[in-house]
Formats: sequence, structure tokens, C-alpha cells
Amino acid sequence: MTQPSADRAAGERILVVDDEPDIVALVAYHLARGGYRVSTAATGRDAIDLARRERPSLVVLDLMLPGVSGFDVLETLRAEENTRDVGVLMLTARREEPDRIRGLALGADDYLTKPFSPQELVLRIGAILRRLAAGRTGEMSSDVLRVGLLRIDRAAMTVDVDSERVELTATEYRLLLALAEHRGRVQARSHLLETVWEAAPDIQTRTVDMHVQRLRTKLGAAGELIETVRGFGYRLQVPQAASAERRAAAST
Repeated sequence: MTQPSADRAAGERILVVDDEPDIVALVAYHLARGGYRVSTAATGRDAIDLARRERPSLVVLDLMLPGVSGFDVLETLRAEENTRDVGVLMLTARREEPDRIRGLALGADDYLTKPFSPQELVLRIGAILRRLAAGRTGEMSSDVLRVGLLRIDRAAMTVDVDSERVELTATEYRLLLALAEHRGRVQARSHLLETVWEAAPDIQTRTVDMHVQRLRTKLGAAGELIETVRGFGYRLQVPQAASAERRAAAST
């Protein structure tokens, strides 16, 4: 099993949040071996305070914490300007699908259940950091987003694929923009219904799936960037990160 090189991970700080000392020690050990700098917290309140002060590259976050839950920590991180772009991997013993969906809908980048493989955890962290880094370099300006062949001009509300204009409906444009502005992160169907259609999240509908299918067709080659995450929703992949993830998986 390959580990990230110390050179590649150098400077990346990871905050590990868990109230089980053995878990914290295990995760911190393997992250340090991978070249990461590690901070730890045992409560949700301490996690929020540390994240505000240190602004880590990523937080490994347990759900069942004393006082402030992992869900509350995640919601706070995503709500604050200084921490909203920090990567979050939820590491928890809670395996129920509603918990996974809630975590991803609140903005978690990945979700791993206990017991877990420390090597897999390190690989997943590396994949998240690559996606986030590629997403940051993909944005040219505050008004223009570039993701692979896609160019989205938010000021003009236009979309181009490989320099060719693509005509989208208003709903299709809002859907694509919601995925692009959170590229690399899973967007739950319920969240997309709320943000794109302004519908209540408990509405059972295949509206999202139908619009994604049409959007993929209109985008042509760039439509492959929209990844279906079974049981959750959709994610707009960043091409460089997707290739890196495939190489990492092949080396395991």
C-alpha cells in the first residue's frame, strides 16, 4: 500500500477530532508517517477553536463528540468565511445511510466508517486535498470558473465547452453552477432541490436526475465530469484530481 510522499504532504496540516484517544493516536501516527502536520482535539468546541486559529487543510471529524456534535462542527466550519473551504472527512462508527447523507449534504468531502484501514484513510485524505487544490487553480477570477473543458461566466450567465457556446435553460444553468461552485464535493439530491429548485428537501422526485441527464447530453465531452455518487447525489469532478485518484487506486 502506497503512502503519500513527505514532500507532497509537506506543509499540509490535518486536524484530527475524536474523543477516543486510541483512535486519535492511530490516525495521527499514520498521518505523520505520510508527512502531514497533525493537530488534535477531543471535543467539538475545541475543534472549532483550533480550526479558526490554525485553518488546517483538512479535518478528520468524528460525529459522536461530547457537547457539540460532529454535525454541528461541520455546519459551523462551512458557515464561516475563514474555514468554509477546509476539507472535511467524517470518520465515525455511525453507518446509517441518513447520517452519511446528512454529513455529505452539510458539506463533508468524504465519509469513512469505523473500523477502518489507516492506509485507506491516508489515501482518501490525499485524494480530497488534490481535488481541493485542483479546484482552486481551476478558478480564473471571481466571475469565471474553469473546470476541464468547461468555462462558466457567472457575470454573463454563459457556459462554453472547449470554446463552443452551450445553450442551457435557466434551471440547467443553476444546476451546473451549483455543482461547479462546489466542485469535488458531493451534492445531495435534497440539497440540490433546495438550492436549484427551492423545493423542500423531503420531496421525493427524480427531477434532479432528469435534469442531470439532459445537462450531460448538452455538455458533450464535458458531461463526463458530472459523476453520480450512488445513494447520495452528484459531484462535478476536477479532471486533474480524478486522474490522480485513479492512479492512487491502481497502486493499492
